[in-house]
Amino acid sequence: MNIEVLHIDECPSWVEVGSRVREALDSTGFQETTIIFRLISSPEDAAKVTFAGSPTITIDGEDAFPNNGTTSDLSCRIYPTPTGLAGLPTTEQLIEAIAANGH
Repeated sequence: MNIEVLHIDECPSWVEVGSRVREALDSTGFQETTIIFRLISSPEDAAKVTFAGSPTITIDGEDAFPNNGTTSDLSCRIYPTPTGLAGLPTTEQLIEAIAANGH
């Protein structure tokens, strides 16, 4: 399984989402999976990947939380969570996404 966190420098959520992804991977049996952090620094960078705002978490190249669109805008992403909109998904949501896409 390949996990990437696509992010921009200006978005503060990417650091915390890395910790949550690590926790979710560990709890689903993917302790050996490496998280790759990819800085998106231009609209051209964003256009080359499945980027839907920062942070975007991809599993094997696909958005773990598809929202019917990608963007080349260098902006922060908003996630719907059980407690409302947030700048990153909950650990539980990440566990569900990893389990659904696990090998």
